[in-house]
Amino acid sequence: MSQPCPGAEPRGEAQQMVVDGRAPDPREARSAPELIALLRLLKDVSGLTFRELSQRAEAVGDVLPRSTIANMLGRTSVPREELLAAFVRACGCGPEQVADWLAVRKELAVRGERAGTAEVSGAEAAAGHSSGTPAAPLPEPARRRRTGAVVAAAVALVVLAAAAVTVTLLLRDDDDRPESRRVTGPVAGRAVQIRSVHSGFCLSEKRDSDSGQLYQVPCEQETIPRFSLGPLDGDAWRIVTDHPVHLKGCTGVWNGIRDAEAPLQDQECGKRGDAEEFLIEPVGRPVDGYRIRPVHTRLCVGAERNSKERGAELVQTSCDLADRGNLFSFDPVAARTADG
Repeated sequence: MSQPCPGAEPRGEAQQMVVDGRAPDPREARSAPELIALLRLLKDVSGLTFRELSQRAEAVGDVLPRSTIANMLGRTSVPREELLAAFVRACGCGPEQVADWLAVRKELAVRGERAGTAEVSGAEAAAGHSSGTPAAPLPEPARRRRTGAVVAAAVALVVLAAAAVTVTLLLRDDDDRPESRRVTGPVAGRAVQIRSVHSGFCLSEKRDSDSGQLYQVPCEQETIPRFSLGPLDGDAWRIVTDHPVHLKGCTGVWNGIRDAEAPLQDQECGKRGDAEEFLIEPVGRPVDGYRIRPVHTRLCVGAERNSKERGAELVQTSCDLADRGNLFSFDPVAARTADG
């Protein structure tokens, strides 16, 4: 690379790994995981958040959603060419630097394809096959579980539930937030709504999305999924989800990403290790609320940019907020019946 990628001033401990603040050289990567590690380092050097990277990409006509960035940086495979180019440009790299990253990506992709072909040929020889069509590559695991016949019924229930709360929401004054409601602590096994003390909204997935990402919505509506808490060894908790379509799962940080601004997502349990384990800590005397802290980073869960707005995403963020932006209450709700 002839020049380092221009970006924001470096900040944070990770940037000390780069001499004189220079961006990492992609040619150091000898494998796909090493390339991903360098991309994560490039993000650190840029000093930009997921949101800022997405906004910079959009400004030049690229499509780079925050969740896509988190997904890419949490994988160990070579990213798509257009995704890599958009990300590197957003980090501040010029055309020459983008070309360097793409050249390394192409080399690693070709190397991976050759390795895959060699493995298939070896397996066929061992099985006694002299020729044949290589098996099609396995599809990536579905982001969320599907249960077939239950989907249509669940959609109908969602439509009915949405219609039932429409009048209430229309009459409700949006500024009349229940911030003064009593705070309730975690209890194992009890069905709860997880309410932000800061905004008065509750955690929920979007009804028209299959990503599992969490947002804050009015607590008056039925939030999806139903949450409960399961104690783990030590002081940690698992936030268990009961979704009307995807059934049982767990809340965690998207792909186990360690960066601040990484979104929270409901997914199958066991996919993200200790990124789906949380410390739940009381704050204040009497208690003002409870911090939810992912075990793998010890950061805090909160609305993006400390937002009080309906629809704000839930992310892992700094615990150093001056107000109650990352405090929550675990409000008990009626247990789900066999019909609902």
